Order: sequence, then structure tokens, then C-alpha cells
Amino acid sequence: MAEQAQAQAQEQGPEPEQKPEPGQRQEPGREHVRVAVVGSGFGGLGAAVRLRRAGVTDFVVLERADSVGGTWRDNSYPGCACDVPSHLYSFSFAPNPDWPRAFSGQEHIRAYLEHVTDVFRLRPHIRFNSEVQRMTWDGERLCWDIETSGGRLSADVVVSATGPLSDPRIPDVPGIDTFPGKVFHSARWDHDYDLGGKRVAMVGTGASAIQIVPEIQPRVGHLTLFQRTAPWVMPRVDRAISGFERRLHRELPFTARLRRGFLWGVRELQVQAFTKHPNELGLVERMARRNMARAVKDPALRAKLTPDYRIGCKRILLSNTYYPALTRPNVDVVASGLAEIDGSTVIAADGTRAEVDAIVFGTGFHVTDMPIADRVVGADGRTLADVWSESGMQSLRGASAAGFPNWLTVIGPNTGLGNSSMILIIEAQLNYMVDFVRQLDALGGRAALDARPAAVTAWNRRVQDRMKRTVWSTGGCTSWYLDATGRNTTIWPGTTTEFRNVTRRVNLGEYEVLRATPNASADASHPGNPGTEKSRTTTKVEAGA
Repeated sequence: MAEQAQAQAQEQGPEPEQKPEPGQRQEPGREHVRVAVVGSGFGGLGAAVRLRRAGVTDFVVLERADSVGGTWRDNSYPGCACDVPSHLYSFSFAPNPDWPRAFSGQEHIRAYLEHVTDVFRLRPHIRFNSEVQRMTWDGERLCWDIETSGGRLSADVVVSATGPLSDPRIPDVPGIDTFPGKVFHSARWDHDYDLGGKRVAMVGTGASAIQIVPEIQPRVGHLTLFQRTAPWVMPRVDRAISGFERRLHRELPFTARLRRGFLWGVRELQVQAFTKHPNELGLVERMARRNMARAVKDPALRAKLTPDYRIGCKRILLSNTYYPALTRPNVDVVASGLAEIDGSTVIAADGTRAEVDAIVFGTGFHVTDMPIADRVVGADGRTLADVWSESGMQSLRGASAAGFPNWLTVIGPNTGLGNSSMILIIEAQLNYMVDFVRQLDALGGRAALDARPAAVTAWNRRVQDRMKRTVWSTGGCTSWYLDATGRNTTIWPGTTTEFRNVTRRVNLGEYEVLRATPNASADASHPGNPGTEKSRTTTKVEAGA
């Protein structure tokens, strides 16, 4: 990775001795930290780096697995790669001049995250094999009690960076429990199972499936693809990055910044078509149709593969090999979802049947019902999942939920992107996180910030109003961006520049300030503790989106 990143890490100096901050509790038999970060993917590692650079060293990163990487550790299926250019899909504070390809594969992205972990000296902060089982807000002590598979601890602030692509979704298909063959999800690929010569059912046609199909098609005996909705597929303009380019980026770092800036700018310009003028996407649709026509000559197959919704309504996929693979003699495309399993027979909703030895689900993740929400218990004793089941998944600026003080999300509700790099959104949210901690420090003593319900409502009303004219709402499709009520709780309906501006700093007018009473500060564990008090600030709430 870049020498620039190493230099930035070295400027931080040695790790300071971690001492209790003024007013901080050191509890017998239980570790207490200023900040607990959950997850060690891009969001969690980015949070750890930014905390250290802000002078906060009293933090831990809780990771359920035995290594870092998040999504890029869990997804190791054949052909796994990113559909965002490498120089844009990386941290701005840790540029990598040595990306081998324009679009990087899973192994290179995971190696990048491992290197970031080492360069910024994050490993001492990481608690591996520590899956969070429950986080409970203690209103008397103004902290979160956290139970993990590796032990218990408490923290003043929790940063949840588990991300929306961490828990696979496998549909509850009737008969699946009695299937005699092999079953696994693309994000939990079984590398010990040899697909060679097997009859395989691939369920789903999303971003994972279009990478898996071309990789396994030459090896399997027969492949049956269950397609509930045809995706729009554009060419993948990928190539090896030359040694000259890599050397240029190493020796003249500004050239890498220019490359990143160009890639970012192009995508910023495209946002208008997705968010304000979906009808302008007609030209892109014609390009996608020509791409299909070049590869698929059979009109019957082409009809199956032609989407019936506006391009961009679902994520646009990139591949040069997907369509050619579907034309091979050992592949059948079933234009219907998997409905039932009877022994070794898989049955589609349209009645199509196929005998298979293995089923691979490429059916996505729990995006609009993130499992971590079941494990977060707020100030009123309710879980975040319970709250969101009534109101829908929502938060203030994609970060804070009312009734859950000092709890922040990275890649929270309505922070996703339809056409650019999520790292840009993550870095914007990390700016917000750092300012959140600074604001807490500035308040002095023991304090907490709880998002005002009115601020959360105002923010989400503005977001949803903007969402109405986007391609994700008007394009005529049902996508994984939408929750069970049809509400888009996933995508940010604007540019990354706009998002960075609205998350640049914390507006205290959008929060209740909670303070511990004097007795609570003196002895937070005493049964007669009178608890906390809310400040009676009347600052005007502003939640512009």
C-alpha cells in the first residue's frame, strides 16, 4: 500500500498509555472504554483510524470472526470482485497506488484492509471472536453494557459498523430442510464442496450471481438459473493497471488523487439522472440492450433476459461474461423464482422442475431488517428492531436513533448509493462520528446525546420527499432497497457531496443532552441512585436534507 498511508500512521507517534478520562469509570471485573466499534470491515476500520487520528485511543473494535474484512472476508465465492473502480473504492487517507486492476477482486480488497489494519496499528484494539450478543443502555451510568461471545464490557459510545451486507438472507422455501444435496449462500461459500460435474441450481440474479455463473458454468455438469427478475447488465470496462501507472502513482501521489477525483466526478454528474430525471436513462437502456443483443442471439432467451423496468431502479450490474455463459448448452434459465423443493427436485413458481445435486443461494442480505437491531436495547427497554418495526428503519442523518443515546451507525438507514463508492459515504459518517465525540467532550463531565424524535422525523420526511421522484421509486421494480411496506430505507437520494455537507458536524439542537446527576457520578452502581436528567434546551431543530 501507499507510503503516504504509512507516513500518516507514523505521524501519530507511539500509542499513548490509555488512562481513564476525567469522570470515566473503571469497573472491577469489567472493561470500560470510551468507544466500542462493532465490526471490522471498511466502516469499523475507518472508525478506528479516525478515532486514533482525533486523539481517542480508549476504544475497542468488536469483531465476530477471527480476522478483519467484513463483507470482503465473508464473500469469497468464485469471481467475487468489486463493481466500483479500485482507486475510488479505498480510503482517501490510505491511498493504494498498487491496485492491480481497474476493478479489484475480493482477495486484493481484503489484503488492502489487512494492510490498513497493520499500517495504522489497529490490531491491539481489535477483539476477535467477540460477536455482540446484546447492547443495553444504562440510563443511570450513561453507558452501554455490552455482552459478547468473548466477554462483557461497557462503553460510553457505541459505533455500529456491521453494515447491511453482513447477514445472508436465505428464503424459507418449502422442502428445503429435506433436500439431500448441498445448500449454501454465496456469502458462505463452501470451498470444500466440489461443484465439478454436479447439477447445480443458482437462485438469484443479483450482483453475486452474475459473477458466480460465468465462473462455475464451465465446471458444472448442468446449471439451472432461477431468475425472479432480470437485471440490467452493462459491459465491465476492466483492465490490468500497468506497471508504469503504478510507479507514477507511487512517485507522484497527486496523479492518484487526480484519478480518484475524475472517477468521483463522473459519478457525481450521473446522480441527477437517478434522483431527478429518470427519463434521461433511456439512452443507457439502449446501450444495455445492445450489449445483450451482441452476446445473446436466441430471441427466446433474450426475451427472458430483458428487464421490464427502468434501468437503475435495481442496481445496474457489470459483466462481460454473464450473458455468454447463459448461452452455453449446459445452462437453463428459468424466468421464475424458486417456489418449492421436493427431494432432489427444485420447482419454480411457473412449474418448471429440475433435478439438482446442489443449491447456491444468491439471494442477498438482511438489509432493511438488520439483525444487529435485535440486539440493541434502548433507554425505554425496547430493542431497535421493535422501534423500527413500527416506524420503519430510520435515523437522524443516517447515524442516530431516538431513544438510543450515544449510539451511532455507519452505513445506517438511507446512506446507500446506487452508482458510486460507499467509502465516500463511510468517510462522511466518520466525520460526523468524530464531531459527536468532540461535542460530548466539550459538554464536560458525564453526558450523552439522544436524537430528538422531532429531528429524526423531520430528517426522514425530507429524505422520503426527495425519494419520490427518483428512479428507485418511479422505475417500476421491486428491489432490495425497499422494506416490506415499499419504502426505500436504503439509498441516499442525492450526491456524495450533499451527504458530506449535511454530516460535516453535529447540530446539538437535534439532540437531547443527558447528564448524570451528582449522586450518579459519585456512585453509578448504588441502588438508590437518582439517575439522569435531560437538559431543557429549546434550540430550533433543523434537519435539512
